[in-house]
Amino acid sequence: MLKAGIIGCGNISKKHLKTISRLDSVELHAVSDVQKSRMEEAASFYRENITDNAPVKQYQDYLDLIHDSEIDIIIITVISGLHAKIAKQALIENKHVIVEKPLALSIREADEIIKLSHLKQKKVLVCHQLRYRPIFLKLKELLEKGTLGKPYMGAVSARINRSQQYYESAAWRGTWEHDGGMLINQGIHLVDLLVWLLGDIDTVYGEVARNNELKEIEDVATGVIHFNNNAKGTIEVNTITKPATQGYCLSLYFEKGTIILGGAGFDKLEHCFIEGEDQLVRELKEACKQKDEQILMYQNFIDSILNHTLLVVDASEGKRALEVIFALYKSNNNRLPVKLPLLSFSTKEMKAISCHKEKMDE
Repeated sequence: MLKAGIIGCGNISKKHLKTISRLDSVELHAVSDVQKSRMEEAASFYRENITDNAPVKQYQDYLDLIHDSEIDIIIITVISGLHAKIAKQALIENKHVIVEKPLALSIREADEIIKLSHLKQKKVLVCHQLRYRPIFLKLKELLEKGTLGKPYMGAVSARINRSQQYYESAAWRGTWEHDGGMLINQGIHLVDLLVWLLGDIDTVYGEVARNNELKEIEDVATGVIHFNNNAKGTIEVNTITKPATQGYCLSLYFEKGTIILGGAGFDKLEHCFIEGEDQLVRELKEACKQKDEQILMYQNFIDSILNHTLLVVDASEGKRALEVIFALYKSNNNRLPVKLPLLSFSTKEMKAISCHKEKMDE
């Protein structure tokens, strides 16, 4: 039995607690949060979802949890700006790691995590759970078999609403140093799918805008991707949609077919055509109804630990979407396309650019 500890007991932790309660090979051993009440709530939530009344340790200092010798897996669900720091500390203590997106807020930190993971021979799972949704697993399989032919284009869009109250609810929200940027938070899952399905990237061009000046980060982001296989990609994400979130869309155009997914819950197959493959189309429509991605992600992670199988979203894979977004930000600053691989970038650079622009405007 693998024992897990969760650092950060906010709302996102409940998704992990519920998933752990469904698994026979993992149990919750400890939780950590600066607020004692949130630790107690997390422990109670977990116990409500399991058959026994197993005790759960509580550590207000997360380092005490990391140093707990009984723990095998550290699950990181704190603010984005602390992901990389805690992941590195956990790896140094020879723990496997599950980290919510984003992996890090700089290329340097992402590379350090990748290096430590190899050095310590420990697994790092980045929570891009949509890759595990059955329809995307099926699409990836079809692409690898060549069933869809050459990729021509992919487009992702997210039309989201984030109110002023959302940013005011926590001081770290809307900051480049601690939150990391709107596209990193609200658009990274779509970017990850686009990169995973269409392949390696040559260049990225992007522009961002900030319309709400009461926060640091952007609320509009647009980008154009040129893939090594000559396919094109577009990114369009915003958090200024009125009066509420309208939904998400992924459009994929191939030599032998077109697939478009959308809807408020990103679970509607709006268009699906594959030349001469009516049965496959029916299978994709059926797969679109399934949403077991969280449990499938955990099962893949556990299997990679116990049986040394391939981890679908390890630290290197988790870096890919992040690198694209960083390149888009850098392109916005330079007003030029950015060639990958990107050797260095940090979201702190965006804060410096913003501060410089504000001084120039005074």
